[in-house]
Amino acid sequence: MTDPLMPTKCFTVQAAEAYQGKQGLTYFAGVAAETVGARGLCMHLLTVPPGARAKAHLHEGHETAVYVLSGESLTIFGDHMQYAQRSKAGDIVYIPAGVPHMPVNLGSEPVSAVIARTDPNEQESVNLLPELEAAAERTIARIKSGELIPD
Repeated sequence: MTDPLMPTKCFTVQAAEAYQGKQGLTYFAGVAAETVGARGLCMHLLTVPPGARAKAHLHEGHETAVYVLSGESLTIFGDHMQYAQRSKAGDIVYIPAGVPHMPVNLGSEPVSAVIARTDPNEQESVNLLPELEAAAERTIARIKSGELIPD
């Protein structure tokens, strides 16, 4: 039996249309409720320019998976943005629902990634955490100084 609320055809989405996300980075539209009527996931492309980072945020109630296509990135995360994890092309990063995080590109090359999340409404579950920005900057400074070595 067909669910009358589900799309009844397959779609191909050209990831050419860019938009500014709440997180402060530019995303390329992909599969989402807004583009194809998805009900259980979204997937889009992200390029983080050299020296750029997202704003501290979390996705309440939704998991995220990131497949790094090119470049090398850091994910700063934790309740006090105290942890850092390195990822490079070919790695898959898992971010549990409700975990504060941000991608950071400290390198000289862009980082490109495919991002999938269990929220079909691409920006709806994004909760910005401005109270964690200073802590994130301290963690980034510790990494740059060599005091903190990312996993």
